[in-house]
Amino acid sequence: MARKLKDGRLVVASHNAGKVAEIAALLAPFSIVTVGAAELGLREPDETGESFRDNAELKARAAALRSALPALADDSGLAVAALGGRPGIYSARWAGEGRDFAAAMARVERELAGQGGRGAAFICALALCWPDGHCETVEGRVEGTIVWPPRGSRGFGYDPIFQAVGHDLTFGEMDSDEKHRISHRADAFRKLAARCFAA
Repeated sequence: MARKLKDGRLVVASHNAGKVAEIAALLAPFSIVTVGAAELGLREPDETGESFRDNAELKARAAALRSALPALADDSGLAVAALGGRPGIYSARWAGEGRDFAAAMARVERELAGQGGRGAAFICALALCWPDGHCETVEGRVEGTIVWPPRGSRGFGYDPIFQAVGHDLTFGEMDSDEKHRISHRADAFRKLAARCFAA
């Protein structure tokens, strides 16, 4: 039986302002007040897991334990089929310490040269953990294609080079409402909401 979170405060266990804003927007219909990990001065743990699920749970557990509040963590990234699923869990690390996603996108394009297919997926694991260590974890994904050159200045990360199947715009060109309807994070959040937030 899944554990429910009815209301109250929830820590979004991320220092990425874009992710914190997206998750806060997804939680807007529920009676839950979100606070980012950075606002509470919580440090980011090392991501030592071998999967998106591992890393999401690691981050959510650490934030829940340190804040004594339920915590929601996202671990997500771009998986490019022709690159064997890379950058995958290393998506943020490809951008380096300075979070230079222009360089990361250029690396994807460089490594794709001569590889053939450009199919890719954005994958998101969401873990909701309580201070007692209990976690509810789900995974969402959206399939698409890598485009070049990058298009659009909305969103964050690899959004300007990802075009979802059935859509003409990249995530970098879409308005936030449209992206929230179809994104990997939205897919994961629908599953988590049904399990943990629905009445």
